[in-house]
Amino acid sequence: MARLDHVITSGIFSLDGGDFEVDNNVWIIGDDREAIVLDAAHDHVAILEALGGRTLKGIISTHGHNDHINAAAELADETGCPIWLHPDDTMLWETVYPDRRVDNTLTDGQVLSIAGAELSVIHTPGHSPGGCCLHLAEDSLLFSGDTLFNGGPGATGRSFSSYDLILDSIEHKLFTLPAETIVHTGHGDSTSIGTEAASLPAWRAEQN
Repeated sequence: MARLDHVITSGIFSLDGGDFEVDNNVWIIGDDREAIVLDAAHDHVAILEALGGRTLKGIISTHGHNDHINAAAELADETGCPIWLHPDDTMLWETVYPDRRVDNTLTDGQVLSIAGAELSVIHTPGHSPGGCCLHLAEDSLLFSGDTLFNGGPGATGRSFSSYDLILDSIEHKLFTLPAETIVHTGHGDSTSIGTEAASLPAWRAEQN
């Protein structure tokens, strides 16, 4: 099994002229020597402390909202590691970093290796056009970013989001995973695929 560390950082989510205080889950996957970070949020110092001197091989951004990337540049500069993001969220990235590009792009079906573990990229548009989840099949874990939460799909009431699209992503790309898969989210408590799949009919009803 991969080593999994969890850091909660706090800061401001800004979009469409509004600012909101949020707590973000930062997930660190690897072993005792090297790791990757999922979503460098708010506080690069706290993330560095959690790394504990391990080699950081990459920062994987599940999507481009500022609260998931606003510590990415500082963390990358401190460690020399690359930043990954799906290209459909480039416009969101550029609102935070207008003069800096990401180093690598995420694509659906891509496999990222770290410390002997393999993370599969699942493109799940809806919360944002380039939203992605990361599936660690050998450990029955899904890192869902803001696509799927404990209690429902991610928010879709802001720019570049779609409720219909996020439900399609969840139903056809995430709910095909084993029911026992644990879902580690971008905010709040973890859940499971089976628990959330039971609520899909109610979510579909909200479309009508």
